[in-house]
Amino acid sequence: MSEGKQRHGCLAAWLVLMIIVNAATALFYLVGSAAIKQNFPSAPVWAFPVLAVVCIANVVCAVALFRWKKWGFFGFIGTSIIAFIVNLMVGVNIVQASFGLVGFAILYGVLQIGNERKGWTQLD
Repeated sequence: MSEGKQRHGCLAAWLVLMIIVNAATALFYLVGSAAIKQNFPSAPVWAFPVLAVVCIANVVCAVALFRWKKWGFFGFIGTSIIAFIVNLMVGVNIVQASFGLVGFAILYGVLQIGNERKGWTQLD
């Protein structure tokens, strides 16, 4: 952690959760895409590798945020938009596809917690 910067516990917990969930989801997209394809038979072949890359990018963005890099937050916005579009193309309904957009809203919220330990103002 950078000298003098302190992370609020909720932010640290959310980033760890995002790393674990996105890594597991990327693995699932890579090895379990056949099972997903059964539920979405019209899904294009390229969709699952793209979603796996999006999840890997989310892990990179979470690590960047652990290192106090603001671009990690904007990376989450970009990957969330990409995932939303791909999910719609796969055949996921708009309500379910929108749940992915909630993730960066929660991230923004936890970056605002903590007065002197507020994560957003400490990002470079």
